Amino acid sequence: MGMPSGTELLIIFGIIVLLFGAKKIPDLAKGIGKGIKNFKSEMKEDDTTTASTEAPKKVEGSEETASTTEAPKNTTQA
Repeated sequence: MGMPSGTELLIIFGIIVLLFGAKKIPDLAKGIGKGIKNFKSEMKEDDTTTASTEAPKKVEGSEETASTTEAPKNTTQA
C-alpha cells in the first residue's frame, strides 16, 4: 500500500473540510505547528537538563568520610 493518489488526497481533504469547516483548518494547522514547536523545545531543554545533572566527577582529595547515620541507642531497663 503506497502513497495515496491525487484523487484520493482530494477526497480525504474534502472529508476534512466537511468535518471541521474551512475556517477551522488554519487554526488546526497552527495548533499542530505550535505543538510540534513546543515538543521540540521541551526535548532540547530535557537534553540540556540531563546533561547538567549527571554525577560530577570525583576530585582527588575530596572524599567524604563522615557518616550521616547515628548508632541506635540502647534503652534496656534493669
